[in-house]
Amino acid sequence: MAKVGDKVPSATLYELSPEGPKPIKTEELFAPGKKVVAFALPGAFTPTCSAKHVPGFVAEADKFKAKGVDTIACISVNDAFVMGAWGKDQKADGKVKMLADGSAKFTQAMGLPMDLVERGMGTRSQRYAMIVDNGVIKDLFVEKPGAFEVSSAENVLKHL
Repeated sequence: MAKVGDKVPSATLYELSPEGPKPIKTEELFAPGKKVVAFALPGAFTPTCSAKHVPGFVAEADKFKAKGVDTIACISVNDAFVMGAWGKDQKADGKVKMLADGSAKFTQAMGLPMDLVERGMGTRSQRYAMIVDNGVIKDLFVEKPGAFEVSSAENVLKHL
């Protein structure tokens, strides 16, 4: 599992653009000179993710920017089309980048997959948030199964 002090693993995520899914390399997203808050969750349109996790980061986006955060990114094992639709539903545009990890390659590289095959959802991401500065993980907040506490926008803000 990734840990504080590690460089963010190399992978390609996707963001929906007017032209379709646009690849974004983690080396670009977490580039030197950038401070990024990224949070990952089990799935778009799922209860806790839609009711609490994403809305918290959307609502607090200005506070993150005021603390020097260049980008807030939401990462989920869904495709870019689903993430784009979810971003519209959550009014995330201009506040939170909605990034797809459709094949769970980034999730696997982070060492934070969750097996939901028996529940019909395949491989998903554990719920977590991280503060990344210059491509290096400065803080990593991984939730216990079923919990939503340490990866909340409010908790991450306290650590900036």
